Amino acid sequence: MREPLFVKQNSEKWTSFEGAPPSDPDELADRFIQITDDLAYAKTFYPKSKTTAYLNGLAAGLHQSIYKNQTEKSNRFITFWKYELPLLFKTYQRQLLYSFIFFAVFCFIGVLSAKYDENFVRLILGDEYVDMTNANIAKGDPFGVYKQNGEFVMFMAIAANNIFVAFLNFVSGIIFSVGSVFFLFRNSVMLGTFQYYFFSKGFGAASVLVIWIHGTLEISSFIIAAAAGLVMGNSFLFPKTYTRMESLKRGAKDGTKMVIGLVPIFITAAFFESFVTRHTEMPIWLSLGILISSLAFMIWYVILYPNLLSKKQKPYAPKI
Repeated sequence: MREPLFVKQNSEKWTSFEGAPPSDPDELADRFIQITDDLAYAKTFYPKSKTTAYLNGLAAGLHQSIYKNQTEKSNRFITFWKYELPLLFKTYQRQLLYSFIFFAVFCFIGVLSAKYDENFVRLILGDEYVDMTNANIAKGDPFGVYKQNGEFVMFMAIAANNIFVAFLNFVSGIIFSVGSVFFLFRNSVMLGTFQYYFFSKGFGAASVLVIWIHGTLEISSFIIAAAAGLVMGNSFLFPKTYTRMESLKRGAKDGTKMVIGLVPIFITAAFFESFVTRHTEMPIWLSLGILISSLAFMIWYVILYPNLLSKKQKPYAPKI
């Protein structure tokens, strides 16, 4: 599309954004999304034009309006989780999909390997863990491992470890995205092997009801952390209209925000694992309720809500 036509189609909208203040934060976020979309289009096709410079200034003004109250930490906190993080999930939904597909395939590899190689379970889970779990099964308490330590100590250790592993997974994406895929491969194969082991012992359904109380949030977050690594790695491999270094900076910044956004979820998962999972005799309805609620939250916050938020922006559709 020629630049004059692009300007003609959008000038009225841009002028209204300059002249009339937004009525509420939702409208302000909506305007910012529209302007950044237009700016991205202009940077692609008219990188050195006055239109691009104008839109850049307009976007900067809207950005400042959004974050002018950063001194109020509660507002910044709400803005990040209500708008910024969900819109990042929408922007990088392809990387999230790829990460989930890798996860599913690698889990299946773990299941098949454990099924057809009797030594594979011990190779992946370790002799100590397998022997301990076999002993617990013999005592009639197959999930006794979750009862060994005190709740608070266990909570602190699990939360710290999972957050560290998630950041390590993300940072590894700098190695051309391969690092994040490797960590996802290792964790997914371990999960597939772990689940097959309990199914082979006749505790498959029980393991789902117990382990996935915390595992739903935990595993979903690891998938997102790997996707954040893909965001950073792909930004270097495929810089598009940016310089490779500028693209890497943008990818690293967005990926970091995605991983930081997982911290409360990891803390919640660690709380479930430490204080709730150990109650292996809880009613099935309660276990299912926690599991399904956790899954519904992740689907809503990572997929459904970002799409609904994105649709509010009335995106510009160029007419060629």
